[in-house]
Amino acid sequence: MMIALLVENPLVLLFVVTAIGYPLGQIKIRGTSLGVSAVLFAGLAIGALDPNLKLPEIIYTFGLAVFVYAVGLSSGAGFVASFRRAGLRDNLLVIVAVVLAAALTVALAAALRIRPTFTAGLFTGSLTNTPALAAVLEYIKAAAPQALRDQMVSEPVVGYSVAYPMGVVGMLLAIYVLQRLWKVNYKTEAAGLKEYGLSNEALHNRTILVTQPAATCQTIEALTRHCRCEVIFGRIRRGEQLSLANGQTQLQQGDLVSVVGTLDELDKVTGCLGEVSAERLEYDVSEFEARRVFVSNPRVAGRRLKDLDLQRRFGAIVTRIRRGDADMLAQGSMVLEPGDRVRVVCHRQRMDAVSAFFGDSYRAISEIDVLTFSLGLTLGLLLGILPIPLPGGVTLKLGFAGGPLIVALALSVIGRTGPIVWSLPYGANLLLRQIGLMLFLAAVGTRAGYAFVSTLTQGGGLVIFVAGALITCLTALGMLWAGYKLLKIPMGLLVGMLAGMQTQPAVLGFALEQAGNDLPNIGYAAVYPAAMIAKIVLAQVIITVLLKQ
Repeated sequence: MMIALLVENPLVLLFVVTAIGYPLGQIKIRGTSLGVSAVLFAGLAIGALDPNLKLPEIIYTFGLAVFVYAVGLSSGAGFVASFRRAGLRDNLLVIVAVVLAAALTVALAAALRIRPTFTAGLFTGSLTNTPALAAVLEYIKAAAPQALRDQMVSEPVVGYSVAYPMGVVGMLLAIYVLQRLWKVNYKTEAAGLKEYGLSNEALHNRTILVTQPAATCQTIEALTRHCRCEVIFGRIRRGEQLSLANGQTQLQQGDLVSVVGTLDELDKVTGCLGEVSAERLEYDVSEFEARRVFVSNPRVAGRRLKDLDLQRRFGAIVTRIRRGDADMLAQGSMVLEPGDRVRVVCHRQRMDAVSAFFGDSYRAISEIDVLTFSLGLTLGLLLGILPIPLPGGVTLKLGFAGGPLIVALALSVIGRTGPIVWSLPYGANLLLRQIGLMLFLAAVGTRAGYAFVSTLTQGGGLVIFVAGALITCLTALGMLWAGYKLLKIPMGLLVGMLAGMQTQPAVLGFALEQAGNDLPNIGYAAVYPAAMIAKIVLAQVIITVLLKQ
């Protein structure tokens, strides 16, 4: 009776799966939990009970598209930074991993005498790529004899369904085992990655007495370049006069100046300027006030801080920007996003005007601009269904994951188009990511559960399962070892790249849970397109070559 109720009411099934899986994901074993990825296993278990216990495909598609679009919007800046640093290296690593997985698939199929059609499905399932499976099916429909077409089309699906669950689990196990074996400390690692905006080093305020003659010979802008320090100058006291610093200010001996930065950077600038003062200028509110205000004004969001010209408009400076749980130095090149909290210092009588300029509305940043979100996602979905011809007569479609991801990355870099701000408030982005991922995992689990168990118990199913497990685990272990030990890629970035190589949101969700920061998102977004194209092309190469033998 309960099964019949769930079959007839897909929404009830959806929330039963998530209600069971999500709390299971919060259980920690030796300090590690599955997080939202546990929803996948709850879906597999429930879907295995009955062939009709599966969520509609639209839930899978909707969840996947929303998740990758939100990831792309949050990862644009890090994506660009990764290509400035080592984008070619990272993508080559992923492509080599996919090629080796294809070679391993063909070798195991030959050794275990697996038929070509099952082999193609085994490859796509081991690397959990549905668009690659779809490309294989389209090739078989066009190339197979009419009498054998139905059977040959069904066999890759069987291979895919048996290999797929281990294609997820094997990746999770590889991450879990190696991060413990190598004693990875994601928090310490992130502290050294300032270029991605992920450093968790605390910012401090220090008042410095200027005593070095060399510090008075150049502007503050030139001085920070000369000292190679990343700090923000705030108040300056010269005699009895208090003022705010700007890039063209020249210090004098005897000045007291407040500076914001990490402890290491503050030590560097102190050595250039003079000595630490016992006075604390930031506590002097007789003339200047400091306040945290929300960026909720759409005319401000999506613009670089230096383009706002706050010094001329209000006589104000911004020293810090808080995005999510991270405090960042307010560099002029930083692009403000809805929901950022900026720490403003200005004359007390101008503070209300500055707050109004930024918006400072909590309600506004709690809402999603539905028009902008829908327009961006529509562009992504249209790109996903657009056929892209490749050499050799192969046609590529990015699908409902690749299209939205690429469009979101582009829109994240663009920031705004006229009055349209493409980015989402940080909290709204996190919420959409989590909802999209849970919808995707619940749908994938229920749709694969029964086929997985039934095929596994049939003749030949165990052979395909073992082969798939070997392909997934060896590929994951090899890529993590080469990336971490040989190429010295930070583990937080590398596990995101592994998820991108696998084109698998469940692996990304687990990686985010382990890392505790957004670095896996950057790795995922940086390599996902190349991995998607490589798997689609290689899947068709495998089926073409094996059928002609």
